[in-house]
Amino acid sequence: MYLAKIVGRVVSTVKQDTLAAIPLQWLQPVDARGREHGAPLVAADTFGLGPGELCYYITAREASIALWKLDVAVDAAVVGKVERIDLGETGEK
Repeated sequence: MYLAKIVGRVVSTVKQDTLAAIPLQWLQPVDARGREHGAPLVAADTFGLGPGELCYYITAREASIALWKLDVAVDAAVVGKVERIDLGETGEK
């Protein structure tokens, strides 16, 4: 699983039939401190989250399992919302 910030919603006028009722989100992967980490990507959203929210997502074959359909053509899926991250006291600044 990976962390990401939802940057926006992707609107598609034409979708594969198996994706008809599934919202797509534009994600910016981030590290535990919220710093950008990698290239943005599109993910199917199973939670209905919105821009600015922190989420975790999965990729590859497991992404279709998150949608409860094995025949859905997705490479990434949002599988949860992150409420907070506790990094602990490391003395790092």
